[in-house]
Amino acid sequence: MTQKINILLAEDDKNLGVILKKYLEAKDILVTLCSNGEEALQAFGEGNFNFCIFDVMMPLMDGFTLAKEIKKLDKRIPIIFLTAKTTQKDIIEGFTLGGDDYITKPFSMDELLLRIHAVYNRASFDTPAPTMFKLGGFTFDAPRHLLIKGDESRKLTSKEADLLLLLCENMNETLERTVALRKVWYEDSYFNARSMDVYVTKLRKYFKDDPNVELVNVHGVGFKLLVKD
Repeated sequence: MTQKINILLAEDDKNLGVILKKYLEAKDILVTLCSNGEEALQAFGEGNFNFCIFDVMMPLMDGFTLAKEIKKLDKRIPIIFLTAKTTQKDIIEGFTLGGDDYITKPFSMDELLLRIHAVYNRASFDTPAPTMFKLGGFTFDAPRHLLIKGDESRKLTSKEADLLLLLCENMNETLERTVALRKVWYEDSYFNARSMDVYVTKLRKYFKDDPNVELVNVHGVGFKLLVKD
């Protein structure tokens, strides 16, 4: 069965947002409508979206800032920007932030639908995200939640596996605390932050005897999984 397109739509113009939602749902597309960037960012952390459409000019958090935060959570998700801004500088900024298309208002609903399918189909043919990671003397089998070394394997909990996968996807780069909390715990709160610290400590212990793997704190920012070749 072909997976349905599940769109996170952020549009502060209430009338336009409702019209877009109804039109796309009539075309058998799932749509969650948010009226500002902060609401959309929270919805993304709680949902299972495979496409985003963001208005650029929104209250609380603009579309460009929202896209930047979303790309920290999912680098591969397609994004289309909707905007009345037509300067070359704005268009370049949209694509630089990882946007896949840029549609200026007013626009045709039929044109938007065609562009959604074009972008979605391109994304569907991209190289699948890796699921096996070489970490020093270890192999991390993400789908099966297994950390393997030689003939021995350790079954990770769901939270351990999700956090380690996120670290692997950002290997040798800083993973921001807020990103990890939204992606794995779905909420950036004090208690979830303390819980995450416990899981980081657990993962660090698993790798403590391997000099080629180090999980370090980046003070005030997040964590970094350092892996030597």
